[in-house]
Amino acid sequence: MARKKKEECKSIPGWLVSFGDLMSLLLTFFILLYSMSTISLEKFYQSIRGITEAFGGRTLTHEENIIKGKKIELNLPKMYPKIKKKKAIQKKLNEIKEMLERAGLKAEVVSHGSSIRLRLFSDRIFPPGSDMPYKDVIPYIMTFCEKMKETSLPVIIEGHTDNIPIHTKRFKNNWELSAARAVQILRLFIKCGYNPNALAAKGRAEYDPIAPNDTKEGRAKNRRIEFIVNLSV
Repeated sequence: MARKKKEECKSIPGWLVSFGDLMSLLLTFFILLYSMSTISLEKFYQSIRGITEAFGGRTLTHEENIIKGKKIELNLPKMYPKIKKKKAIQKKLNEIKEMLERAGLKAEVVSHGSSIRLRLFSDRIFPPGSDMPYKDVIPYIMTFCEKMKETSLPVIIEGHTDNIPIHTKRFKNNWELSAARAVQILRLFIKCGYNPNALAAKGRAEYDPIAPNDTKEGRAKNRRIEFIVNLSV
């Protein structure tokens, strides 16, 4: 009796044959669609013109240049408006920082993503445990406000303290002190004519330190007022 020959390879599953036929038909279908389509240079030009003008480019007038396949120079003076706005605001805040430092008020400018912060360290602004600014400091705060008014940007004023507990007749804790200091600066901004709808005040107490509170220098850095300019709005 003859021995049955052993299969060298397994047979292909039936579903795989049908799947291959389906892919071939789909490929043929899309090739047919592409061969029947036509590329409209006029519509292509209109799309490019719309995108260019939306991003601040100049209006394109030489329509025939694109239709004939010629290159046309794109001028985008208003491209990336947020980046340019951020640079302008950062420059203004640096100018304000230099003005404040000439008056003996220690400050720094820090960029955080879409916002910029001007930190004003408060030992020279407020007496210990008080929310009322020194009288000789108020004119500089008002000048700061006048310069910021030109931007018409929203400003959040944050009060910060170190971690040394406070308990006075007026303030039971650092929360109340930091919030009161922020509100006092906000009142000065309103007095100088800043739009109240663009202002907000927050108290952060000792819960957002920028330096360790275990040294005198670190605690002095944490006692501060921050002016936060948000560029995403």
